[in-house]
Amino acid sequence: MAEELRISMIQSHIIWEDQEENLCYYGELLRRVSGRTDLAILPETFTTGFSMDVARLADPMEGKTIATVKAWASKYGMAVMGSFLCKEDDRYFNRAFFITPEGEVTTYDKHHLFRMADEHKSFTPGEKLTIVEYKGWKICMQVCYDLRFPVWTRNVNNAYDLLIYVANWPEVRKKAWKTLLHARAIENMAYVCGVNRVGVDGKGLTYRGDSMVIDPKGKKIATAGKREEITRTCVIKKSELEAFREKFPAWKDADSFHLD
Repeated sequence: MAEELRISMIQSHIIWEDQEENLCYYGELLRRVSGRTDLAILPETFTTGFSMDVARLADPMEGKTIATVKAWASKYGMAVMGSFLCKEDDRYFNRAFFITPEGEVTTYDKHHLFRMADEHKSFTPGEKLTIVEYKGWKICMQVCYDLRFPVWTRNVNNAYDLLIYVANWPEVRKKAWKTLLHARAIENMAYVCGVNRVGVDGKGLTYRGDSMVIDPKGKKIATAGKREEITRTCVIKKSELEAFREKFPAWKDADSFHLD
C-alpha cells in the first residue's frame, strides 16, 4: 500500500472531433510527466470533445483509444484515467477508463447524461458505480454531470479514498463546478480531484479549466488555474485521510439508503 499517491491533472484543450490529433497531443503531455507521477488524469472525451456525433466518432474497446492509452501507461509507468466515446454492440457510452501500467483496464459508464446537450438521446446511461483499487488506494470514477448528484456518489462506510471527476464543464457554470467539488469532498470525507478541459469547442462553448484537488476537510491542495493549458501534480497522503476519519467519524452517522 502506498502512503502517498502522486496525481497529475492534465488540463488542456481538445481538438474538436479529431481522434488522431488528440491522441498525438495528449501522448506528448503524458510523456512530460513520466517518472514524476503515479496517476495522470485526462479530461472527459479527450479524443473528440463533447460531441454527439457518436455514430462517426465512437471507438470500440478493441479500438485505437484504449490500445493507445494502454501503451502510454506501460511505457511511462503510470496509471491513466479519462473518458471517450465508446461503441458496444449497437449502443454508445460516455465511458471512463482507468488503465494501470500492467495493462489492467477498469471502466465506468457515465450515469447522469446531460440532457441540456441531448446526451441522453445519443448515449446509454451506466448503471453501476465503479471503484478501482490502485497502489492500495480505493478510487471512485465519475464523469462531469455526475457531480451534481450526491446520492449517486455517497461514500458508504468509506468505500473509497479518492473521488475523481473528468469533465467538459463550460465556463458559464464555473461557480457550480468549484462549489460542488468542495461539497463532494466534505460530505464524503475523501479526497476529490476534478479535471476539466480549457479552450473553445466546436459548438462555441468556452471552458475555463479550474481543475483541482481537494482534501477531506474541503481544503484545496492544488489547482491548475483558469483558462490555462497546464499539467499540475500534487501528492495526497493516506495517513492524513485515515487520521481525519478517526478523529472526526461523521461517516458513522450517515443515513442509510438504497438506490433503485
